[in-house]
Amino acid sequence: MPELAISPEKVGFLIEKARQFDVKEAASDPDSGSSAADDDMIDVLEDDGRDPVAREIAGFIDALSEDEQIDLVALMRLGRGDGTIEEWKDLRQQAAEGRSGGPTARYLLGEPMLGDFLAEGLGEFGLSWTEERTTPIQ
Repeated sequence: MPELAISPEKVGFLIEKARQFDVKEAASDPDSGSSAADDDMIDVLEDDGRDPVAREIAGFIDALSEDEQIDLVALMRLGRGDGTIEEWKDLRQQAAEGRSGGPTARYLLGEPMLGDFLAEGLGEFGLSWTEERTTPIQ
């Protein structure tokens, strides 16, 4: 089994944050109220481009080492079904070569279902993620 350069706990944190980000939708309330309570909290799920969760995810990813970022992209691709655990070395190499395409955070935030793909990728490593912790699959 290959080794991960990024800790499962860091991936678990990103899964949680990515799932928070994934529930956002395009602006759908043109008659927004003066406050969230007046608006029945509808605007909370709208993505207006100033999402603090996206900024938190981007800041976290940007602070990771290069190897951790490469593993994160490879893990997402593994979970997406772009390869198998036996092809991990190739997935990592492709992720490393793709780094010249722009910031890793922007690339990952543009991936719908990022949290699910990361969770699936961890599963391929025999790790199960829950909101409380990342644990080995029994």
